Amino acid sequence: MAEQNRILIISHDVVGQQMAGPGIRYYHLARVLSQEFDTVLAIPDTSGASLPSTAFEVVKYNLADWDSLEPHVKTAKVVIFPSDIASIFRQFQKITTPIVIDGYDPLLVEWLALHQSIEVNEQCIHWQHRTHSLSEQYLVGDFFICASERQRDWWIGLLEGHGRLNPYTFHEDHSLRKLIDLVPFGLAETAPQHTRQLIKGVWPGISSQDKVILWGGGLWPWLDPLTAVRAMAKVWSQRQDVRLIFPGTRHPNPMLKNIQSHNEAAVTLAQEFNLLDKAIFFGDWIPYPDWPNVLLESDLALTLHYDSLETRLAFRSRVFDYIWASLPTVATQGDATSDLLAQFKFTRLVKAEDSAGVANAILELLDVPKQDLKSHFMAAHQKLTWQQAARPLIEFCRAPRQAPDKVALGNNLGNAFYMTEIAKTITEKHRKTGEMAHLVQKINELLSQRQQLVTERKYWQNLVKRYEQGRFMRLMRWLNRMRVKLLSSK
Repeated sequence: MAEQNRILIISHDVVGQQMAGPGIRYYHLARVLSQEFDTVLAIPDTSGASLPSTAFEVVKYNLADWDSLEPHVKTAKVVIFPSDIASIFRQFQKITTPIVIDGYDPLLVEWLALHQSIEVNEQCIHWQHRTHSLSEQYLVGDFFICASERQRDWWIGLLEGHGRLNPYTFHEDHSLRKLIDLVPFGLAETAPQHTRQLIKGVWPGISSQDKVILWGGGLWPWLDPLTAVRAMAKVWSQRQDVRLIFPGTRHPNPMLKNIQSHNEAAVTLAQEFNLLDKAIFFGDWIPYPDWPNVLLESDLALTLHYDSLETRLAFRSRVFDYIWASLPTVATQGDATSDLLAQFKFTRLVKAEDSAGVANAILELLDVPKQDLKSHFMAAHQKLTWQQAARPLIEFCRAPRQAPDKVALGNNLGNAFYMTEIAKTITEKHRKTGEMAHLVQKINELLSQRQQLVTERKYWQNLVKRYEQGRFMRLMRWLNRMRVKLLSSK
């Protein structure tokens, strides 16, 4: 049996030269864990060009092939993966290696936002499948991590609904931190470095003297780039040296190339204001090694969203890039990351869909000397490192264990109500199965008796036939004797 001494992180999203939030998260978690543990990062085989050499091993696997992942699972003392991996590879239900479920991404809430344009009845059909697949994670995990206290409250409710808040987990730790704790995003320990000019003086229409406002990441349905475009129209009426860029409009994961977004609507709106390629610019996706250049050439950043459940639970990973690069930020209030930004006083918070408020905040922050914000950014840099963010995960990896309720309850783990109902269903099924078996036995007995009667009937039919054939032959012999006598008497 292979020695289990490695930490295995499985990313469901691509990791490489081009990657989105999930890939960035698992890349940095692997980097931090590799400082203390022998770490392996498993990435989908659809990932493009790899990043420069790292202190951890990177392997590729196929999302449809357990055999491509199993050898790495066998050598792991801890396996860490996001929610969907539990349903993609149900083999994890059978292993005893401690499993960490990363629930930083509120998948069902995002799913509802992505599919809101589908007719409700049809959406419900897909929703049933989605909720069923997500349920796998709640029972397979030994330790759960998420990105904020809001998310943790939400997760505690989910875990309670699936029977994981029970005497075993509560007895282990009344705070339940040993069951579910926070591992948010973090900042790299080293400051970003500018290696080449990428935006200012390079993109047509953007000079080296212009002020660049950055919209990092995609234009997904739960985000609000349209308010950003409307705000830019108001800013442009006062300052023509300001440029708004959307450098990441295409998801780097080829499996998500058709994901819904506001791309088309944002471009159309920019055209209506006659600002496309004049004050508002759209790109494709920035390679990760070049991302620091984009950040450092920007003067201000935006993170805007709608007032929705997704907002309540979301944790915007790009916000940490803005902090890392000391970028003043205009943010919609309401999510955990905007609350974080407000703590350090280099942000202006606005109400949802308030284009005038966004425009005023942009104009105000552009006039604030960067030196005035330096101390606030320094405080954030010291507090929000990846090393500190990953501390609960590091501590679990130092002393991994199976969850006490998984050990004690085994196959009976789960919500007590549903487990009881399942037991009743199984009992009723067994009862009906027993009755059916008895009925089948009776039918078989009757069929056997029928076959016996058929056999006996054939026997008697044959006997009668033989008997009748015997009488006929005796008659013929008698007639023959009578014929002979008559002939001889003549």
